[in-house]
Amino acid sequence: MRFILAIPLIAVVMVIYTALAIDPNFSAGSAFTDMVLPSQADLFLTFGDIFVILGLVALFFEIIKAARLGPGTIVDHMLSTAVFIIGLIVFLLVPAFGTSAFLLLVIMTLIDVVAGYTVSIFAARRDFSVTRDGM
Repeated sequence: MRFILAIPLIAVVMVIYTALAIDPNFSAGSAFTDMVLPSQADLFLTFGDIFVILGLVALFFEIIKAARLGPGTIVDHMLSTAVFIIGLIVFLLVPAFGTSAFLLLVIMTLIDVVAGYTVSIFAARRDFSVTRDGM
């Protein structure tokens, strides 16, 4: 169960994106929905927009996960770093992933990595205070 909690949620969003992106007919820019708002403005959402929204929700929960300390924290940081590296490589080398939506997902994974390490460092500082005289 702890291993499942260590899986970065943004990785789940990226796996779903990958499952759709391998289909040659898929386009992140294709229409997901079109609706008229009460202001009579048209709201046009693409699949890429939906993935960015899902990525933001996942990032929120990842930052909350980073605030907890425990034995799985190191594994969580390592997996988040791996997701970022893999996502960046795929974005740069695979044409189907060279979209602005996937770039934003990769940036979200970078924010997850940096926020995770930062929160852990601040939490460790709070638990282990160091004075100027070294004691």
